[in-house]
Amino acid sequence: MFVNRALAAALLLLTTTLCHAQQSPAKPDIRIPSTPATVVRGIIPANVPPILRVQQGQNVTIDTLSHQGLNTGDDPIAFFAKGGIKSDDVLKDAVDVYGRVKPTPSMGAHVLTGPIYIEGAEPGDMLEVRVIDVKFRVPYGVNATNKGAGVLPDLLTEPVFRIIRLDLERNVALFTPEIEVPLAPFMGIMAVAPPADMATVSSRPPGAFGGNIDLKQLTRGSTLYLPVFNAGALFFTGDAHAAQGDGEVDGTAIETSLTPTFQFIVHKAKGRNLTWPRAETATHYISMGVDRDLNVAMKAATQEAVNFLMQEKGLNARDAYQLASIAVDFRVAEAVNLNQVVYGMIPKNVFKKQAPYWHKP
Repeated sequence: MFVNRALAAALLLLTTTLCHAQQSPAKPDIRIPSTPATVVRGIIPANVPPILRVQQGQNVTIDTLSHQGLNTGDDPIAFFAKGGIKSDDVLKDAVDVYGRVKPTPSMGAHVLTGPIYIEGAEPGDMLEVRVIDVKFRVPYGVNATNKGAGVLPDLLTEPVFRIIRLDLERNVALFTPEIEVPLAPFMGIMAVAPPADMATVSSRPPGAFGGNIDLKQLTRGSTLYLPVFNAGALFFTGDAHAAQGDGEVDGTAIETSLTPTFQFIVHKAKGRNLTWPRAETATHYISMGVDRDLNVAMKAATQEAVNFLMQEKGLNARDAYQLASIAVDFRVAEAVNLNQVVYGMIPKNVFKKQAPYWHKP
């Protein structure tokens, strides 16, 4: 396994170097495919070799695979055929991974591409992940739920797999002939490797390392900030969503396969100020809190908002707490993955002085 990943990394680096020499600066610097040698299933490990080393500021385009169609007992072609998807429209990557990469028992279901080593990142730093773009790989997705799943575990009596067509030209999901849902693609999982003493964690519950936070605000033009626990940060991504409501209440969104493009920037020693991940958009700063108890997650998200306002905006504790109460909206990102995520939307327009942001809406 390690030998195959090391060989794949060497070949990938050679291919990337040759492609970079031949393409215009506007194109991505690096593209990482989703293959049996570049993915893991169900885990976020801290003890596997990186598939590639990248420089800060490079555009890194990463193919990802949905776990839907890989975790039902049927192979992907048979699974998607039940929803009328032709075999030619099923990603070859999914077929290859299904046959050659087995999920880790008692861990999560997700397929993650990584880890990616970011040069210069060290424990105690903060990794800034800029979402440059997010593109669809297939024009369909899946919402799956079951008895015992989600916020209403007693509602259903059997598994439900709904294959949903996506109209990419009109940017909507065709839920029924009478219901269309706007598409807003984002990566449900963006993570650095957990602390080395944890070795490997399940891909399902989110944590301080990021992971399965399912924050629907992380679309194109957004930024995620993660504390770094290992040399190189060791970044993973997967669990791609075409659209999701806050809460993700039945257990899944419209799960699909996406290709995001990221830039990574390292902020030295700034990770020590992060208890939980933070995020940012052109219009908001976003605090987060994570815990199995939704009330505790709410308290943590509020504390993180107060901490941000004190550390980054210079407010005292009293003013930060008051501003959090009168101007910040607190919402549930997801309530279905063991650890639950609450986030606070801090509007930028309340501040007369605003730092420039890299992306304009």
